[in-house]
Amino acid sequence: MLRRTKILATLGPATDKPGVLEGLFKAGIDVVRMNFSHGSAQDHLDRAEAVRAMSKKTGRRVGILADLQGPKIRIARFKDTKVYLNEGQDFALDINFDPMAGDNTQVGITYEPLALEVKPGSRLLLDDGRIVLDVVNVENMRVNCTVAVGGDLSNNKGINLLGGGLSAAALTDKDKEDIKTIGIMQCDYVAISFPRCAEDLNEARRLLVAEGCYAGIVSKVERAEAIVPEVMDEIILASDAVMVARGDLGVEIGDANLPAVQKLLIKRTRELNRVAITATQMMESMIENPIPTRAEVFDVANAIYDGTDVIMLSAETASGKHPIRAVEAMHRVCVEAEKQRSVRESDHRINIQFERDDEAIAMSAMYMANHTKIKGIVSLTESGSTALWMSRISSAIPIFAMSSHESTLGKVTLYRGVFPVYFKIESTQDHAEVNRSVVAELRKWNKAKDGDKYIITKGDLNGVKGGTNGLKVIVIGQGLTP
Repeated sequence: MLRRTKILATLGPATDKPGVLEGLFKAGIDVVRMNFSHGSAQDHLDRAEAVRAMSKKTGRRVGILADLQGPKIRIARFKDTKVYLNEGQDFALDINFDPMAGDNTQVGITYEPLALEVKPGSRLLLDDGRIVLDVVNVENMRVNCTVAVGGDLSNNKGINLLGGGLSAAALTDKDKEDIKTIGIMQCDYVAISFPRCAEDLNEARRLLVAEGCYAGIVSKVERAEAIVPEVMDEIILASDAVMVARGDLGVEIGDANLPAVQKLLIKRTRELNRVAITATQMMESMIENPIPTRAEVFDVANAIYDGTDVIMLSAETASGKHPIRAVEAMHRVCVEAEKQRSVRESDHRINIQFERDDEAIAMSAMYMANHTKIKGIVSLTESGSTALWMSRISSAIPIFAMSSHESTLGKVTLYRGVFPVYFKIESTQDHAEVNRSVVAELRKWNKAKDGDKYIITKGDLNGVKGGTNGLKVIVIGQGLTP
């Protein structure tokens, strides 16, 4: 059984060790993540080159996602590296205070508008919510607080406002510099941190295009204001994929609200024909331990039941002790979760009239595949759109996206149940010849044997994007006609 849910693994020092990247390929990664919050531009370029070399070596096209850091609103530093805050004590955040001299009564901050955007009663969450401060008042850009939840607090920890509302722009000067590196890298996807609205994503796309990069845009939903229904829809529609980034989002909306929001985001993203990614602490214990906790196993499985296309590993692979085992563990959970009937059935768009012929063909292929004995579907695709539409239908039927465009093959690496295959159609080939070539490719990868029934969708072989206008059922081993 082919695993349909895609695994996105973050690269870092742990994956730079000899043999680890190849081990991740063998374990089944589909896409790698370059986290631009850490490492140098050259680190990311070197890793991208290594991934492409490994794809060529193994014959497995693995996608590349670059994740921009975005606006990290942080405290400054303490003169003794860290302090301990007691519940009920006073503590201040002050833009005018020495950024290197914090103590257990006050610390500098890096985000000047903070004092203008909070008011008495606002609740600030530091270090992913481990420290909680209640704002008492603001005096001369100094935010005076009472510690509601205390503990150790160290240098440069992040600040969130419960309920959202901080106005920091999604794209920082650092992000704009990193986009130049991404233009050189030519990755498949770029993740935008803390988008507030569609325009943040449109701006990122314009900057990428200016660098000659046409990567798909991933919006990381991390702000409370991004889950307001009308804003949520405009963000989804401006994206190619949506990441449920549960770390900062959980801090802003409260952990108890996360499960419902995760389900809503995944459902709405799929309804709008975009890709859903679930991220953050999915197998966090495997940073240290060789097996996941039962809670982590349930978390991964539940995300799959919710309909996520992709599940992500962060520090588990980037800096953890067991990066290969983490991917193997995720793979096992995916395979078992996908055996459940609810994961293989769908009523997506069943009552909708389609506006495009190629979308109607994609939906027809999936309906037929789910209701007859079909071994698999082959989508000969220029842009990947037909494969994307097919992947919105829950099914156990594998979809092979065959294309000669590397950019298209990279895009489909995130699509649930879609497997990229390089396939070039010669200008002299007719439809029957192409069908025979498709069968030869399937046999080459041991994906078909005599008697297997496949669906092939394709256009008029003229290289036009959006031109899929035909659906054919073939039986492997029998004569193939146009």
